[in-house]
Amino acid sequence: MTAERIEEDVRAAFPEAAIQHVQVLAYGSDPEIEPGQTGIRVFINQGPPRPGVEPGHEVLHRFRRANQQAVSQLHHKLPAVGWIEFRLGGEQLTTEHGPSLRTRFDRADTPPGETTAELTSVMTRLGPEDLATVDTLIAAGIATSRAEILRWAIGRIREHPAYAQIKDRVHEITDLKAQF
Repeated sequence: MTAERIEEDVRAAFPEAAIQHVQVLAYGSDPEIEPGQTGIRVFINQGPPRPGVEPGHEVLHRFRRANQQAVSQLHHKLPAVGWIEFRLGGEQLTTEHGPSLRTRFDRADTPPGETTAELTSVMTRLGPEDLATVDTLIAAGIATSRAEILRWAIGRIREHPAYAQIKDRVHEITDLKAQF
């Protein structure tokens, strides 16, 4: 699906007057976009200021609540999209600063035989070299997402005989601590 088609679908999903600008981001244009994934950044019109209410997050939350069904429909209509982010529009559209709300479209991150209730989310920061390694493994077909690659790597560690020895030592240390 082309960036132009994705932008058309996004614009059609929301009230015309609400959308100022749409950015369709591909792998390489934002570090959080995985190989084969697309991100969407939607800049919304703020509307007139309300007395006593700071514009930022309140406007974004109100917009997302009012358009939750449209976001859900986009989730199903655009399978390559990893996330949609809402930002306030203005004279200078910026991707670096200001409040934003992002909705992730997690799809294939649940391993076969497990439910999302059994999984714990873990956030990690990777340097450029490590990120390039992970993305190369995805491009090679080892896994379909960064989360899946990290689960795969942890699984390989767990299979190593030295891991069983480390695990035993941790239990011994725990038992020794309990004696104090």
